Amino acid sequence: MACRACHGVVLQHAAPERLIGGGLPTERLVAHVIDAKYHWRLPLYRQAQMLATHGIALDRSTLAFWVGYAAQELKPLWHRLRELLLASSKLCVDETPAPVLDPGRGRTKTGYFWALSRDNRPWAGRDPPGVVYAYAPGRGAVHGLRLLEGYRGIIHCDGYQPYKTMTRETRTDALSGTLAFCWSHLRRQFVKIEREAAPAPAPVAREALERIAQLYAVEKALRGRSDAERRAGRQAHARPLATALRQWFEAKLDHLARKSDTAKALRYALRHWDDLTLYLDDGRIEMDTNAVERAMRPIKLNAKNSLFAGCDEGAENWAVLASLIETCKLNGVSAEHWLADVLAKLVNGWPAARLDELLPWASIYTMHAHDPRLAA
Repeated sequence: MACRACHGVVLQHAAPERLIGGGLPTERLVAHVIDAKYHWRLPLYRQAQMLATHGIALDRSTLAFWVGYAAQELKPLWHRLRELLLASSKLCVDETPAPVLDPGRGRTKTGYFWALSRDNRPWAGRDPPGVVYAYAPGRGAVHGLRLLEGYRGIIHCDGYQPYKTMTRETRTDALSGTLAFCWSHLRRQFVKIEREAAPAPAPVAREALERIAQLYAVEKALRGRSDAERRAGRQAHARPLATALRQWFEAKLDHLARKSDTAKALRYALRHWDDLTLYLDDGRIEMDTNAVERAMRPIKLNAKNSLFAGCDEGAENWAVLASLIETCKLNGVSAEHWLADVLAKLVNGWPAARLDELLPWASIYTMHAHDPRLAA
């Protein structure tokens, strides 16, 4: 604004802060690059090539700088998301390897992405779904303890030994959480036995799969009901099936060669029986950890397309951004629109006390309900 009567007096609002101060990109452009990389799995070098076809010359390292800068800006939201998930009564946990470039050695090393997943929709839980990834250089108990520090709820996982180590009472830093094991991991052992035996029959594996399918049929009928209804239905219908299955496992084990794959699968089931059947007494627990395994799929697809993370810091940024984008997808939120809005608010001084208002499930940028492919 300027005054006609006052010479040389001009009043002007300060320009809003930008994520890349003095740089070319808007928050919307940075959000587009991040969404393309972590949602649609387009590596940065491909995005640079695509931009070049439109006459826009941007080096891959420039795009990487934008992504890293955005990840640091969004990291407080990642911390808050983790805090909220750790306050949940139940979490699914899993880990998967991911190659990371090892500078100075000219090759990659194996890092690991750990995931915490909360999805209570199968029992009509009120907490919104979410997932948090964390990068670690290994998959030992020490890394899981760091991620789950202080957690006291139900840890739904596979039978991997470090999960048992994390809750071992003899450890001074042990978690007080309760382990619930996954039926899918047990089922896959019998599927593998039957497949490898083909075309010869594998009667024990076949019958085991049929009996486990009966338990899943009970779950299908109870899906979407309250936790109390699910518990009552399981006690009435699944408990007798599980009891009969255990007796059948014990009977068959006496007639199998000790070192056979089938015997190993039966011993695995019996050794973890209490943790496998914990779901029968708690309607909040699922039979399997498929929720967190679905959450791991985008990590594996990104690793397949990008081949490796450029460094440990790059893998940590990957974990932060993937956490927020996958949580957007779980809540039917457009990740690109959400990112653009949140980045603009954060760089312009959004109060730290109001971070919950920026979390994906609080967003108004929902995906188009008439096109379910956008939420895939």
